[in-house]
Amino acid sequence: MGPTKATIFALAAAAFFAAVTVHPAIAEDVTVPQEMKDAYQRPDHIPFPEENPYSPQKVALGKLLYFDTRLSGSNMLACSSCHNPGYGWQDGLPKGVGHEMAELPRRTPTILNGAWGSIFFWDGRAGTLEEQALGPITAEKEMNQDLDQLVDELEAIQGYRARFGEAFPGQGITPDTIVQAIATYERTVIASRAPFDDWIDGDEEAIPDSAKRGFVVFNTKARCNLCHSGWNFSDDSFHDIGLADEDPGRGKFLPDIPTMQHAFKTPGLRDLARRAPFMHDGSLLTLDEVVTHYESGGIQRPSLSPEMQPLRLTAAERDDLMAFLGTLTGDLAPVVLPVLPR
Repeated sequence: MGPTKATIFALAAAAFFAAVTVHPAIAEDVTVPQEMKDAYQRPDHIPFPEENPYSPQKVALGKLLYFDTRLSGSNMLACSSCHNPGYGWQDGLPKGVGHEMAELPRRTPTILNGAWGSIFFWDGRAGTLEEQALGPITAEKEMNQDLDQLVDELEAIQGYRARFGEAFPGQGITPDTIVQAIATYERTVIASRAPFDDWIDGDEEAIPDSAKRGFVVFNTKARCNLCHSGWNFSDDSFHDIGLADEDPGRGKFLPDIPTMQHAFKTPGLRDLARRAPFMHDGSLLTLDEVVTHYESGGIQRPSLSPEMQPLRLTAAERDDLMAFLGTLTGDLAPVVLPVLPR
């Protein structure tokens, strides 16, 4: 049996750090093992489920619905009110704001790269993007909309009747077609191409050497890759990272599993520079605070993830790690607001 990926990473990291330590004069000539880089290759297509396949008509309709405040009971909130493209498809607030401007208990998660997700919301209560799209619309504390009333409202708008007819021939306007259209649009919301991607694809000048060293720290000594894995930097799983918060998270649905108490879904790290504050409760305002939290190891309790261990990063390693995280944000592609049907 050949060496495991973990073994390859460990050996590569040992050689890397030895070179930097023993030969400081060549520290700027950074070579990162290809095996390590291959784990973060950007995909070349968007996956769409068989039960809700892609069509341009669905995407166009879903975009209209996504930005339309008429989907809320008050006619004041749209999906985009909380998942704003200008804030990394979040809202820039520590906690979300819902119906009648009431503060919600958690920070708004991003919808970036949802096409590659397998479970949704901080606590994993939705198994598909369609379920995720439906949840806030009907939630009393969020958009507070009655589905039957929503169908009637959309049916009364000639432009929507025509759009639904094009996107869903013979089906018309139903709760299912509403959320299928929104989910199809959301699957096209992908993080911008970042300098990191250019480097992964072979452009050694795309990121500085400090960021290359930080990438190795990320995958080895800092242990970040144990949860923030793959091109979206998320294992799509749940971990208690030791924040001072009483929210049970995933534990609400899995009360008999100790490690799921206070456990929340691992967020992806794409477009980080636009997505402060951080964590499910918005308690950490900067990436520097995030790294400090992981260095501390978090609050010790029975549910704490075994992956959470105090880090012993040197000042140089910390700086390199921060430099790497800075390469995960690219230029923001303009999002043109749609003209809504009347």
